[in-house]
Amino acid sequence: MKRETNIESAVPLAGLKASRRNLLKGAGMLSGTLALSSTLAALAPGRAWALDMKALSSHQGRVILRFTRYLYPHPSLEDAVYALVVKDLDDKASADADSKNTLAQGVAQLDQIGGEDWLKRSAALQEIDVASMESTNFFKLVRSTAVVSLYSNEMAYAHFGYGGPAGNTGYLYKGFNDLTWLPDPPPTASGPIPPS
Repeated sequence: MKRETNIESAVPLAGLKASRRNLLKGAGMLSGTLALSSTLAALAPGRAWALDMKALSSHQGRVILRFTRYLYPHPSLEDAVYALVVKDLDDKASADADSKNTLAQGVAQLDQIGGEDWLKRSAALQEIDVASMESTNFFKLVRSTAVVSLYSNEMAYAHFGYGGPAGNTGYLYKGFNDLTWLPDPPPTASGPIPPS
């Protein structure tokens, strides 16, 4: 009897889904684990995460993830959150040939700079490489996607301590009325305080 490997046993986070069928038909896959000390580890049902990609290869996904870390550096933010950027870029690439070409050319350019595999370059050289690509369409596409994908999700909210949308009552009743570095404005400069 042939034994099947259960790829689905990796716990997906926030819509990151890997299945055996999608892995076989997809272009690439990213996966990783959460650190035990991570804020996200307490929220997630498990420590493993996976992302299957439709248009990007595994190598392209890893390069874009690392590139995004240089654009928006948060050393303690898990790769699982940065993978959301790769997911959104993969969605764009699968829907739009220009986006796919831009991403493929950008990764190829980085690999050419790195002499085959950009990921093998030192962190100092990678940082210089990222800065050197600032005027490219690749840089602009990754940056414009990342600024939304990276910061507008529940995992980033948990990491940064953001409570999410506050609703009609604002943050006054949620413990966020704690601004201490500016003086209180005069009552005439403030609007009415909504009831709780």
